Amino acid sequence: MKRLFIYTAAVLALGTSSCTKKQLADAYPNPATVSTTTVEKQFAGVLNSYNADVMYHYWNYFVVLQNTALHYTQAVGWQNAPAQYVPGAAAISDRWSSYYTFLSQYKEMVNVYNKMSETDKKDKRIYLIAATIYFYDHTQKVVDLHGDIPWTQAGLLSTNNGDYASSYPKYDAPEAVYTKMLDDLKGFADELNTISIPSGVTTVMQTQDYINHGNIALWKKYCNSLRVRMLTRVSLSSTFASRYTSEMAAITSNSASYPLVLTNADNIKVAVYNLTTPINSTDFYSGLIGWGSNDMANKGMIDTMNNNADPRLRAMFQPGTNAAGAYKGMDPTLDATTQGDLIKGGTISVYNYSAISKNKYLPGNIINAAEVNFLLSEYYLNAGNDAAAKSAYETGIKASIDFYYALRPLSDDNSSGTLVPTNDAEKNAYLASPGIKWENATTKDAKLNRIAVQKWTNYSVLQPLESWAEIRRTKLPKLTFQVDNTNAQTLPPNRWVYPSSEITYNKPNYDAVASKDKLSTKLFWDVK
Repeated sequence: MKRLFIYTAAVLALGTSSCTKKQLADAYPNPATVSTTTVEKQFAGVLNSYNADVMYHYWNYFVVLQNTALHYTQAVGWQNAPAQYVPGAAAISDRWSSYYTFLSQYKEMVNVYNKMSETDKKDKRIYLIAATIYFYDHTQKVVDLHGDIPWTQAGLLSTNNGDYASSYPKYDAPEAVYTKMLDDLKGFADELNTISIPSGVTTVMQTQDYINHGNIALWKKYCNSLRVRMLTRVSLSSTFASRYTSEMAAITSNSASYPLVLTNADNIKVAVYNLTTPINSTDFYSGLIGWGSNDMANKGMIDTMNNNADPRLRAMFQPGTNAAGAYKGMDPTLDATTQGDLIKGGTISVYNYSAISKNKYLPGNIINAAEVNFLLSEYYLNAGNDAAAKSAYETGIKASIDFYYALRPLSDDNSSGTLVPTNDAEKNAYLASPGIKWENATTKDAKLNRIAVQKWTNYSVLQPLESWAEIRRTKLPKLTFQVDNTNAQTLPPNRWVYPSSEITYNKPNYDAVASKDKLSTKLFWDVK
């Protein structure tokens, strides 16, 4: 099993390590020994190699997300500080290294798969499809952070039989990466409807697959829901606009062939069963609070929830220790001194300990029903089908409410006290509240804002990268930030820059994209 995790050495070809060639050669396995592993084990290795970024762990939240996406989306409240909109070098390099370790593991699985007999390839095709869906999900996030990335030629050191010279990868344009992923996912969506899987493979996959446990119906829904997410992301790009319209029409008009995650029962997630395994969220709280206060609520989110009696308020947050039961959020436009006094005063709400931040059994949230319904609502609205848009919007809200209430029973932490259950009457009253009611938004832009606010609330701290991408794409909800006049980056950036290691170790290929390597450069889908 140790072969599952030894392919990180291939990341040197991407410039994410300062190892020497000798050190790499010592760590790099003889390609002739690849036959000692199996595609099943490699599949498990692919899933496991990105575990830290899917589950809610200290390092990802403290180092990578705490001062970047969590602030750019105002999913949390924080105390303003100089240079707060510049993503830190550690955040960038760690996220980059994590992805390319994952990519190398995936490419090694493909290498193993390609060396199998044609019969074995056919029998075990499901492993390649499932791993690729998962790989594309996380590749989309990296593209949405950086734009051009080394991709088609990355992670091929084993495939290239250890030839360093041919293993330094060029950068692929983000449009090309999206096109390839969308093409493949469309093909997988059709193939999964007819694929034949031997019973023995099905049995083994139930053990190796800790996302969907070998449930092919869920892999179909994952595939198509990911297509909806990615098509929506590129929908405003002139290159993809017609594709968005045609493929979304095909998906929404044929639920039998293209099923989606539309109810919480089908949410794509990594469930936590045993805290003694690496699949847990035991250190989420320490990563989220950072230096002691980064789990605070944001004023805009709390005010919106308060003003409309949002049932999620008590499930997602808890009042500050000195707030006398009132829910209050931190205003991001206040000066740091005033914010500091508020923090000391203990009146600012925080994310609910028992349901979220101290919930060791918090599942890794990959795609949920609320998100998919909100994306569908936007599509229907753009297509002129107001009734369908309203239905998806309201279904998404109810799914989001139920999702957050379902987190509390999973937890073994009781520090937040008993959570008062919600009910249909409370949900319906929320849908009818003035600031939420679909009919009260009398223009298309107003309805798009309604959808965006719900999507933003649902993403919260659980999906900050998706939230930041959607905020950049739609410019909704409209967030106000304190302007940082101490730094050239006065407001949140449009993208992340590349890690400095790329300039050092992959310079000829980096030079081809160096002109784009600015925080101000917009992604191709960011056209508003």
